[in-house]
Amino acid sequence: MLQGILPIGTVVLLKNATKRVMIIGVCQKNREGVIWDYSAVIYPEGYMSADKTIMFNNEDIDKIYAMGYQDAEQFNFKAEIDAAMEKYRSESAAQ
Repeated sequence: MLQGILPIGTVVLLKNATKRVMIIGVCQKNREGVIWDYSAVIYPEGYMSADKTIMFNNEDIDKIYAMGYQDAEQFNFKAEIDAAMEKYRSESAAQ
């Protein structure tokens, strides 16, 4: 199982999917208020419209094809977002 959030630009294949997706956002809230680990677009086509954006969580990932760019800024952001997501999940589980 993956530990924490993957960087923007990471290309993955989701379970039971045949087309890869590229992560374009993390800690995303949909219209119903559900928070997802990621938003993504079909790879290699990219963004086509809001209704073609895919939301998913780490456990939905079957295979990682390419990791997005990582540097000190991204590692600091990852630590912050991982902590925020853990807090959100803990609060949701307590309700």
